[in-house]
Amino acid sequence: MEITKIGRYEIEKELAQGGMGVIFLAKDPYIQRQVVIKVLMYSRTLDKVYRDYFQQEAELIATLEHPCIVPIYDFGWRGEQPYIVMRYMAGGSLADHMQSKDIKQTEITHIFKRVAEALDAAHQRKIIHRDVKPSNFLFDATGEIFLSDFGIAKAKGFTDDEGSWLVGTPAYMSPEQVLGNTVDGRADIYALGIVLYRLLTGQLPFSNSSVTALINAHVEMPIPDIRSIKHNIPSVWQEVVGKAMAKDPNDRYATASEFARDIAEVVSGKWYLRKL
Repeated sequence: MEITKIGRYEIEKELAQGGMGVIFLAKDPYIQRQVVIKVLMYSRTLDKVYRDYFQQEAELIATLEHPCIVPIYDFGWRGEQPYIVMRYMAGGSLADHMQSKDIKQTEITHIFKRVAEALDAAHQRKIIHRDVKPSNFLFDATGEIFLSDFGIAKAKGFTDDEGSWLVGTPAYMSPEQVLGNTVDGRADIYALGIVLYRLLTGQLPFSNSSVTALINAHVEMPIPDIRSIKHNIPSVWQEVVGKAMAKDPNDRYATASEFARDIAEVVSGKWYLRKL
């Protein structure tokens, strides 16, 4: 049966569907604005852990109330299915932009500044995103970028080739995350390092069809040299990426904003002055 209404919201079209739920573009008839509604997949409602994680996203973002995080407008239930009403980000995701054009280094500076501010605010409250990746960086209609998908990320489990249960997106997971160890904000910084690597080279540092091989690479393999892919790129980028993606969290940037600062200094040339 086609869904035409969720709560008071009038459904315009389905935008996406995944393992966790369905995302709709809708209209709030009370104030005549477009919104996005995430509805937990009906099959997931049978499992309390998914319902809890879904509600957790709404609670976490409401707690953060940060200008660099996609805001939530409402939370409700459609029978047994919880739903979240969020701001409609008409500009698409960073992943979309990366497919259609090269991202300029000045744009990278601004993107990382905004995302770093969002992550640091979350980390100060002991909230770890755990699923930092380009598809969770969303642009609004003016071109401003926001971080999305807190809370739900923690429920996206998958199994490796040996059947172990893990949480996150394998291509962006830190060594401690894939090992199932306790993580803190530095796990998100590792993922940010992978995002930068991909923006600079167009490739992921580690990719493999085998989940086990992929997660083992995060733990054991050195970071591929950016210059082996982009020969004319300054070596400083490898230094910055290497610090963000250090195997030992103690060797990484302490905060996302420190990472973003170094990116800005490399792009502006201040990095080289600092090294003199």
